Amino acid sequence: MDIDADIIEPSIDPTTQKIAIRHVKAVNAGGTRTMVQVRDFEPVFTDEPASLGGTNTAPSPLETVLVALVGCDGVIIHGVAKAMGFDYAGVTFACESQIDVRGPKGVPGVRPYFEAATLDIVIYTDEPERRVEQLKKNVEFRCPVMNLLRAADVKLTANWSQRPAAEFVPAE
Repeated sequence: MDIDADIIEPSIDPTTQKIAIRHVKAVNAGGTRTMVQVRDFEPVFTDEPASLGGTNTAPSPLETVLVALVGCDGVIIHGVAKAMGFDYAGVTFACESQIDVRGPKGVPGVRPYFEAATLDIVIYTDEPERRVEQLKKNVEFRCPVMNLLRAADVKLTANWSQRPAAEFVPAE
């Protein structure tokens, strides 16, 4: 396999398989709202908007996929930046997806998941553009959720931009 020269070395022995297990439990009482338990955290919930027959009390399952995407990118950016010695103040994300709702309603030939998604990533750093490009390549190479969506043939467009580190405003 020919790997781009910008791809950094793995941070684990590449010859030894190491399987990690993820486990969640959930309860649904016959409606659109589901309570999900992850490890020892407070439960999280999913629901559907009222316009799709839900009670609009929590994000939809597809919205939580977008949550997973931006959260995963945040984790992978952190790990890649650490491995590269890349200094940054923070990152902001905005993500939008498109789905033909006929698919989840059972229309044959219409896929029941995202057609496309656009992810805008702003990294706040004073690193040179060349290093930002290397970070980007490595994040997109390593991010499990981004690659899962792309493997599902979702047209995923990631728009990266850079702002000065001093402009970053952390979330409250």
